[in-house]
Amino acid sequence: MSTTTRPTQKPPTSALTPKKLYLVLYNSASAVAWLTVLGRVVVTLNYKGDPFFVPLVVDNFARVTQTFAVMEILHALTGVVPAPVFTTLMQVASRLFLMYAITLPFPQLNASYWYSSMLCAWATTEVIRYTYFVFKQFDRIPASLHWLRYSAFLILYPIGISSEVAMTLRALWGPASSEAFAWSSWYPYALGAVLLSYIPGSVVLYGHMLKQRRKYLGAGAKGEEVKNQKKRQ
Repeated sequence: MSTTTRPTQKPPTSALTPKKLYLVLYNSASAVAWLTVLGRVVVTLNYKGDPFFVPLVVDNFARVTQTFAVMEILHALTGVVPAPVFTTLMQVASRLFLMYAITLPFPQLNASYWYSSMLCAWATTEVIRYTYFVFKQFDRIPASLHWLRYSAFLILYPIGISSEVAMTLRALWGPASSEAFAWSSWYPYALGAVLLSYIPGSVVLYGHMLKQRRKYLGAGAKGEEVKNQKKRQ
């Protein structure tokens, strides 16, 4: 008596496995949180016309939202997402530095356009990125969103980085300089060291995104698509 066995079929890539479900929920929540940050900044600036009021409605919420980004490092370390650990660590660490070493101890700096432009650049970047990752779990990424994911950084990264540098400079030599020196004799030197780190750090981060853009939008895009099609088979 012969028996027949049915060949094992791979689940479709759109199937919501526990890992995918987690990533959908995490990325959706993160996109909504950053959209809230962006909305509060834009509405406040339009309604009040003065950046003084922006931190009153968004500062604590933005800090909590950015703090949750430490999960990005854990995701990269554990392989939950195929993200480079070093660049992920650099980006998250630089933002946490701004949130806890600049905007928290020197709240007077937050009433400037540099603070507002920094949050707008961060929030716009993250709304695009997290929304992209939500669609990616279903292998249904709109072409416009795909293009934004690998093109918006060309403008948003320079705005964000220049705003971060300006905020740190204002803490060192601007309105908060006396407080920075009062905190500790080494604190200004620490701020200076962080400023110097922006020179190689920004080059690494921007270079990484340029490589990603070439890979997914440039000459490497066709090869990447062929590779993805083979994985789906």
